[in-house]
Order: sequence, then C-alpha cells, then structure tokens
Amino acid sequence: MARIVMKFGGTSMAGSERIRRVANIVRRQQAAGHEVAVVVSAMAGETDRLVNFCREANPLYDPAEYDVVVASGEQVTSGLLALTLQALGCQARSWLGWQLPIRTDDAHAKARIGEIDSDALLASMAKGEIAVIPGFQGVTDDNRITTLGRGGSDTSAVAVAAAIGADRCDIYTDVDGVYTTDPRIVAKARKLKYVTYEEMLELASVGSKVLQTRSVSLAMKEGVRVQVLSSFIDDDATPADEIPGTMIVSDEELEGIDMERQLITGIAADKNEAKVILTRVPDRPGAVATIFGPLAAANINVDMIIQNVGRDKGETDVTFTVPSADLLRAQTLLEAQKEAIGFNRIITDGKVAKISVVGVGMKSHAGVAATMFRALADRGINIQAISTSEIKVSVLIDEDETELAVRVLHTAYDMDATEAA
Repeated sequence: MARIVMKFGGTSMAGSERIRRVANIVRRQQAAGHEVAVVVSAMAGETDRLVNFCREANPLYDPAEYDVVVASGEQVTSGLLALTLQALGCQARSWLGWQLPIRTDDAHAKARIGEIDSDALLASMAKGEIAVIPGFQGVTDDNRITTLGRGGSDTSAVAVAAAIGADRCDIYTDVDGVYTTDPRIVAKARKLKYVTYEEMLELASVGSKVLQTRSVSLAMKEGVRVQVLSSFIDDDATPADEIPGTMIVSDEELEGIDMERQLITGIAADKNEAKVILTRVPDRPGAVATIFGPLAAANINVDMIIQNVGRDKGETDVTFTVPSADLLRAQTLLEAQKEAIGFNRIITDGKVAKISVVGVGMKSHAGVAATMFRALADRGINIQAISTSEIKVSVLIDEDETELAVRVLHTAYDMDATEAA
C-alpha cells in the first residue's frame, strides 16, 4: 500500500463529465489499497473569469480581497469532486486551505507556503477517507485567505505530498508525460520514463509547459517523487501504477536506474521572449549596473545577455532578452534612464524565440554546443544570442524558424523515435 497525492488541473476538472472521469481514476487508486489525497485546480477558464470580476469591481483592487474571490474556483471543484466520489460509494470530504491549515506568508496573489498541519488529514486518510484539497490557496497567520499565483495548484500538491510523507505525487494533465520535445512540432518525439529534478527545472524555465518551475523546485528541495500522467484515459485503462507516465526523480535515483542514459533529455522552444539592444553604451565599470538595476527594481526578468567587444571610442553594444509581456515596460523604463545609462539608441525585436537543449549528460560530455551550432548553421538558421548553464545551452533565433530549429536539433541529437509517439 502506498500513500499518494493526485493532482488534477483545470482541463481535467472542466465540467461534470470530466469530474466523474477524475472520480473514477481516484476511486481505482483507493480500491488498489492506497491512501489517497487529491488536489484540484479550478475549472479551465474559471480563474480568468474571476480575475476579470475583480478588475471590473475595482481596477485598483485590494490583493487580499482579490484572493478571496479567485480562491473560490478551487473551492467549487473540490466540493464537486467530493460529492461525485460520495455518489460512487467512496468516503470523501473536502479540506479547504484554512481547514488543514496550509500556512503561507501574507504576499497576497503570490504567497509562499510555510507549513502544513497534516495531523487531521492523516487521521482522516487512515480511516479510509479520500481527502479533496483545493490547490492554489492557503491562509495567513491572521487567517486571511491567500493564493499562490498562477500554476499554484502544482505547488500545493507537492507541498501536501511533502507534508504527509507521500510515496509520490501524481500530476494529471492533458498530456501523458514529458516528451523529448513538443509532439505537435516533432511527430517522432519520445515520452521519457525518467527526468531529473534539475532537468525538469531547466525545461520548465525555457518553455516546457508540463510543470510549473516552482513546484519542481519544491519537489527537489523536499525529495518528493513526481509523476506526470494524463487524466484523459478510458475508464478501463490500466492503472497508473502499472503504466506510468514520466517520473521526476533525483540524480542519485536515476543513476541507479539508468547509468548510460541519453546525452540530451529534451529540447524546448519559447516564443515569449523579446530582444533589446542598447547601442554605444559607455564601456566603463558600472555601466551595465545602470541598465539592469532599474529593470530588476521593476521586477523585469532579464535572461540572455551579450556585451560586445568595446569600440575604439570606449563604447560597446549590450544585447539582452526580457519576457515579451514586459518589453514595452522595459523600453519605457530604459528610455527614461537614457541620460544616466548613456546609450545612443534602443533597438527592440519581439519576433524572436529561444531554443534550448537540456540534459545532465552535458556535465560529462563535450561537444553538445558544437553540435547545436553546426546543425543550425547547416540549415541557415542564424544565432542572435547564446546562454548556457551546466546542463543547458540556449540560443536566440528568428521566431519564424522555431519549428524548423526544433526538428533539426531533435534529429541532430539522435532523439527521433523509430515510430511516431
């Protein structure tokens, strides 16, 4: 018997029929002898609807009251799932964030979990009850409702799994696992049996939409084994225990399973990047601090950075990327700081994409970047910027060449499946 946390996203909970499907998946896990807790998201589109209500009521809304409104989406689905499980003959009850409680800080709309009191939850599960917990929410020390920010339900599920000492946390989504790349771009993309926390963090940060970065980071910190599965399966499908999706595990665990694993784990593409070039920036100590200091103060994340070789007149060009959604803010802020920074012109380009190859095998193998650069060059794809980490190489290219670049690299690293996934 295992103790399992099951998490279902918004598409899995979108309507009564899908909730019944989820209830049957949960019931089968309990029937197999497992202790089960379920974490649910709001129905697909519901959080956006509630956010719009807040904006219509007061464009300068109080974040604490905003949290009261948007947290209600998960409250509805948790109650509906508990009711549906009861109709199937299961013992089930909902546990709202304030009932456990799930304690967070008071950063409304982006709260972080501090601790979860799991005693009552564990006692309930030991009696055979299925616990249904709304994700995305918690409560402050002064009993105000908080929300964790977008994608917070994944984080809630991992946190609950850590608090109750679960054997694993199953994240059910609209995909059946983590693939070597997006199967919609590369038909021969392969589903991976195992991915390390470190690899999943990099993949999530460079465009993979399977898991939120924050949930993976928490899983790595707490040592929670996470499995990615699809909830869109037939009622008579084989249980998750027998045909797993993709398991997110530690480096050490994976080494014991697969000593000679593939060099590259995945290829990700992100079109939500924009390029900024500042020309003729003074080439002196502290110059770049005058650029990136104000951006950091405005909470604008900067990713790839290139500083060109200095010109004869003591000047240089600085190129970097920011999220597309922040391009206008970044441009306005930099224009306001033009005199302090001392640049000549600002050039922006929102039609770029970041392509990344990720794999822990890079730590012990040379030539990964060279293979990437050569494969792109052979197809005439120009590289505009480069950034690296110990297990990742990312390049910036023209957005129109995104799909071609992904397919070229997938083949270059011998990642194509012999048959379509």
